[in-house]
Formats: sequence, C-alpha cells, structure tokens
Amino acid sequence: MITQVNGIAPALTALQLRQVADSLRARSELGSLAVQWDFESGVALLAETARVMGLEWLDAEEIQVDPTALDGFPLKMIHRYEVFPLEKADGWIRLAVSNPFAFGAFDTVATALSLEVRPVVATPETVRQLIKQHLGVGAETIDGLIAMQRQQSGDVQMLEELQLDGSEDAEAATQASVVRLVNEILSEAVEARASDIHIEAQENRLKLRYRIDGVLQPQSVPQEMNQFQAAIVSRLKIMSKMNIAEKRVPQDGRIKLRVAGREVDLRVSIIPMLHGEGVVMRVLDKSNLSLSLRDIGMPEATYKKYQELIRMPHGIVLVTGPTGSGKTTTLYSSLNEIKSEDTKIITTEDPIEYQLDGINQIQVQHKVGLTFAACLRAILRHDPDVVLIGEIRDLETGENATQASLTGHMVFSTLHTNDAAGSFMRLCDMGVEPFLVASTVEGVMAQRLVRRLCPNCRQQYEPNTAELPDDFPLEKLEGSLYMPQGCEQCRGTGYRGRMGIYELLVTNDKIRDLATQRAPSNLIKAAAIEAGMQTLRSDGWEKACSGLTTVDEVLRVTKAD
Repeated sequence: MITQVNGIAPALTALQLRQVADSLRARSELGSLAVQWDFESGVALLAETARVMGLEWLDAEEIQVDPTALDGFPLKMIHRYEVFPLEKADGWIRLAVSNPFAFGAFDTVATALSLEVRPVVATPETVRQLIKQHLGVGAETIDGLIAMQRQQSGDVQMLEELQLDGSEDAEAATQASVVRLVNEILSEAVEARASDIHIEAQENRLKLRYRIDGVLQPQSVPQEMNQFQAAIVSRLKIMSKMNIAEKRVPQDGRIKLRVAGREVDLRVSIIPMLHGEGVVMRVLDKSNLSLSLRDIGMPEATYKKYQELIRMPHGIVLVTGPTGSGKTTTLYSSLNEIKSEDTKIITTEDPIEYQLDGINQIQVQHKVGLTFAACLRAILRHDPDVVLIGEIRDLETGENATQASLTGHMVFSTLHTNDAAGSFMRLCDMGVEPFLVASTVEGVMAQRLVRRLCPNCRQQYEPNTAELPDDFPLEKLEGSLYMPQGCEQCRGTGYRGRMGIYELLVTNDKIRDLATQRAPSNLIKAAAIEAGMQTLRSDGWEKACSGLTTVDEVLRVTKAD
C-alpha cells in the first residue's frame, strides 16, 4: 500500500541502490558511499536515492506537521521504525521516513492503521528531531520502550563504578526504563551543546530545561514523566555518589561519563524544593573545550596587549565579569599559552573545572580549612613562577595575592565587577591598601559572552538608523546588519555557539595615581579610554557590524558607556 511518483531516469544503478539499502539497514552513515560515488555528502546521496525511487524528499526547513496525524498512531512504531506521521486524510497517511527501503515497516503501519502509506524521505536527524520536538525527550522510555537499536545503556557509559545500597529507592533508580530515561536526557543535552541541565519538580509536571549558548531553552517532555521524578533524582544521586536517602538538605556531587564516545564531567547540585528535589547539572564537555586565546573572539589589538601582560615577570592580571561570562576559559587559555618546561604554574580553584596537562591544580576544601588564602600561603613555599587564584573574595586572599606579586610572582585571578575600571575600587573596598593595588595590578580584562549568529541561516537586513541605540557607531556600519532566522543546524534559535566581547585596561602611571587616591571607577575608566582602551560596548558593536552577532545580543549583556 505504498504510493510512488513516477521517477526520473535513475542516476544510481541497481547495484548502488542495493548498497545504499544495506547501509541504511545496518544504520551506517552514507558518507563513505557518497565520497566513493562523487556525491557532496551522505545527505545528497540519500536525496538522490529518494528521487530515483520516485519518492518525495523532505527538506528540514520546509516541514509542516498536522498534529491530528498523531491521533491513534502507535508510538511504539514511531520509535521502532524511526518514522513520523506528517499528514493524515481519508484513506492515506503521509509518513516521514529515514529509510526508504523499509518496506516491511511501511506495510506494518499500513495494516495497523488501515491506511495507504505515502513515504516522504528525510535524514535520520530530521526524523529524530521531529520525534523529540512533538513527543518530547524521554517519550520512547515513557512508552515502555527500550531502544532496540542500542544497548540498554544507550550511548552513555559510566566511567566510575556505581555503589548501590539495596534500598527501595535504589531499586527504583536502577530499573531499565529509568536508566534509559536519564541516559537519554544526558545524551540529548550533550548533543545540543548544553552547558547546564535543569530538572525542576512542578506541582503537576516535571520541567526540563537546557541552557544552550547562555539561554535557558525548555524541552518538551511527556506529561507521564512526572511520575518518574523521584526515580530520576535517585538515579542521579547514585551516579554522583550522594546519599540517596537524604532528601532534606542540599547535596553536591560529580559524575564522569562517556557520551557518544566523548568524555563528559557533570557537576550535580540537588536542592529540596516545594514539590520535590530540584536538580541542576553543569556539563563540562572536554572535547568541546578550546583553550586558545585566538579562538575566543579577542580582537587582534586586544590580543597583542594581553599577550604582553600575561608574559610579565610579576604582577597581577585580573579577569572580571558575571558568572558564566567565560572568565575561567580565558584564564585557562592564558596559562595554556605561557606554560613551558621552565615555568612552574600552580592553581587553586573552587571547583577545578578542567584538568590541565602540565599545570599543578589544587581543589579548595572549605570543610577542612583549605581556603584560597590558605592555599596561596602554601603554594608560595612550592617555588612557583605563575599562580592562579580562582577568585579574590576577601581581604586575606587579596592581601596574599598582592604580596605574592611583590615577591616576584605572576598572579592571575578573577573578580566580580561590572567593568575593568571597577576592579581597583573593589579591591580597596575589601580592605587592600590602595597603594598595594596600584603597584601590583598590571591589567584587567572585563568580558561578556554574546551568542554567535548561525552562519547557515543568518539574514541580512537594512537597519532603521533611528531605531539603533544612541551610542551605535553609524560610521562603522557598511550598509547592512544581520538578524537570526533559525534552521535545523541551530535548533531554530538563529544562534550557534558563543563568542567573547572584551575590555582590556592596561595600568599606566595616571591610572596608578588615580587608584592610589581611591578615585571613583568612572575617572579610571575615562583615563583608560584616553589611553586607547576599547570598551565592552564598542567591541560588541564591531562584532555586530561584522555580522558575527546582533544588536540585541550586545544590548542584552552590556550597558551604555
């Protein structure tokens, strides 16, 4: 009961079609066959296969789904055969399929629904995205299915042995469906490049959100997932070595996984909420980490000045910005550039986010009194050349950092300030003597992260100059700006990835005099701009004019100078 359109003269031979069918049946990529037969990609080969077979090809950007097509459609068949109903009418149903040779599957669907099946060919990624978008993350597990094409554990492998206590909660957390559900949530988050996973218990439902490119995006989940909330939390507690029976106090833990062949660390925080325990997991994907100052969006002039700063024999270099602005990545990249066999580098962090080869790292342990200040005192007895302090939070750490600088060490650290100029006042407010601040701080890098426009779908437009912000540099605008559009590659957001915008203040004699006098930050900022500093806002405008990001993104993370 399969309808086909009369095909055009085939460009693939019958033998080639059989090879494509065998490859799809084995769930192999078509890339190698595509290269062998001079096709641009596996997608191009699949599209040509559909054309030769007389079947319609479904472009991911032109998908239209009639929600009524799902009514009465067995969910089991959707996951088993990797198909999705697009449209249903009297006597027929239009079906998105990833394998045009799955004739047995089409016949099974046709028999179950008593309808004629009209297959429309799409990439496996497109069909899977349709399933997740309309049925939600975990729908396959909720329907009682364990994926037949994967092993029970799916693409997620624990790198550490789990310890079970035999309790009722532990038994519920180790059921195959719960294990599969948690693994699916984790693997989907890694695939989507999420930096955080939020699982929140609401009164009548479970809420799942991923933070992607700095913005929380809700994920569709089936209503039935609510009943699995306690089991999901118990499973995560077991994986992160927490006390599974303790549900009254916050707990923190860590999970080491291999997801689809990539090593991933998860920092897990669980807090009791009104309707159950809330979970937030920070995703640290080592394979996605790029520790290069060249790759994080630093302008060439700023890069050259910063290179000179980090190679000084002694002094303090500060990186400032709010949580999640990329400070740690900038510092790690800095250490990565200056490390060598004749330089000893020691860091003290809370927590250690990534393990760096060739660098000695210390984890702060507040429970036993191993604070930043205590670590720093001990570190100086280990004859370091360069020291990184995770954050200067108090007077003791600030004084120790300045003393370390005065005794010939290069010190890197972070502060929470709104701009670079505010760092001097912030240290003085902690109680550090102004003359010490002025004589040791060599430079301050303030930064923010903006979302990068998806290069595949960004759309050019002519801006109305009257609607642009007052401080927008119209003289740098060469006709057009770009806006987000949304496509399959960026999950419909119009953005893919993030980049930094930077403000580098290099301390000169005038700024040292102002800092010694405890001058307000606006005077220090004015002196820095006079000396050639580019502000966060101006760097953001340059990137917007270059088509790398949007005006809205710059407005979202910066304020007018």
